[in-house]
Amino acid sequence: MHIGKLKVKINSDIQELIKQSAIVREYSYAPYSNFKVGSAILCTDGTIFKGCNVENLSYPAGICAERTVIAKAVSEGKRKFKILAVVADQENKFTTPCGLCRQTIAEFGNITIYCARSDMKDVLRTTLNDLLPFAFSPDMKN
Repeated sequence: MHIGKLKVKINSDIQELIKQSAIVREYSYAPYSNFKVGSAILCTDGTIFKGCNVENLSYPAGICAERTVIAKAVSEGKRKFKILAVVADQENKFTTPCGLCRQTIAEFGNITIYCARSDMKDVLRTTLNDLLPFAFSPDMKN
């Protein structure tokens, strides 16, 4: 896989997370935008959860893949995450989590995020802090 213009070795855990994101992306319910997104999250205990976007005719009622996967993990008692992967197809660029997803991710720390297209040839590696440097976070509590 490539990260940016550099060819780098991505370990098998990350490859599997991206692959699972690509698979679950096919389950997306996106009849309005036709923009399918899949996401998978690796918990610190090794558990993987997967989720996809689910649109609604009332647009604000829809949920992004990243928030779906976090809600699934939290609903199963998981709160500590290591890596989040996002797969969506946009020509010539990567799909990163939207602002609402970024703020949701911030609740759980500075997670490493891998973004890829469904062909999984190129990968963007970033972190929540890079995407949302001044997030509201639990660290702000006194």
